[in-house]
Amino acid sequence: MTDSNKLSIIRGVIADDERLMRDQLRTRLAQVWPALEIVAEAKNGIEAVECVSTWRPDVIFLDIRMPGLTGIEAARHIAQLEVGDDGFLPEMVFVTAYDQYAIDAFEQGVVDYVLKPAESDRLQITAQRLQERLRQRESARAWPNGSVPLQQWLHALSARLNGQPMAYLKWLQASVGQTVQMVDVDDVLFCISDEKYTRVQTATQEFLIRKPIKELVDVLDPKLFWQIHRSTLVNVKAIAGIQRDERGSQQVLIKARPDKLTVSRSASHLFKGM
Repeated sequence: MTDSNKLSIIRGVIADDERLMRDQLRTRLAQVWPALEIVAEAKNGIEAVECVSTWRPDVIFLDIRMPGLTGIEAARHIAQLEVGDDGFLPEMVFVTAYDQYAIDAFEQGVVDYVLKPAESDRLQITAQRLQERLRQRESARAWPNGSVPLQQWLHALSARLNGQPMAYLKWLQASVGQTVQMVDVDDVLFCISDEKYTRVQTATQEFLIRKPIKELVDVLDPKLFWQIHRSTLVNVKAIAGIQRDERGSQQVLIKARPDKLTVSRSASHLFKGM
């Protein structure tokens, strides 16, 4: 194998609780995408997250219905695995037996899908899409995953597949001394989490709440709040501009405030062209 061929190898993970389905998918992927190397397989959602954490693949194929964690739940855990400037995040493909109503949701989103059983013709299309997305993210050093952060889109998809209406918080409850204060989410400029608390910043006051960012993304409108980092949500209406620091990393500037919020590489596509 030449050095150029080595460089062209793409690492993948397959997650499905049915061995025959894993075998079939692996065999057909080998036919349509020879450069894809399946480095690990998972029998449930928990193993899928562990495989991604260990192997850091370029692509993961997730069955939607799995024990432990569903495919969507596993994807939401995976979406939180990115760390700081590393910005690691694999491309995701859901393997599903859902009907056309659900497929419409996938086609509006930031991941790909294939229907069970995975047919070679459809896998060929998926492979071509993924190769193009991988080329784009390599050349742009960014993940071209659409206009809505992945974690928030996955939450919306989960609700739709479960037949639940989407309802987002209008107020956050924050403790101030011995009282509980209601904070209008429209007044929130940004939220930043540490190990125990989340700092909620408005134009006039700072609040601390115990709800972490990974829970806030499930209850705040993704059209209003973008997750720009594993620990940071920002109100898009509060963004004054984007600048780069001395290392070339993007930073969000906040209107009428000195704050500079770091953007992870996997979220940099949100500011493409800015």
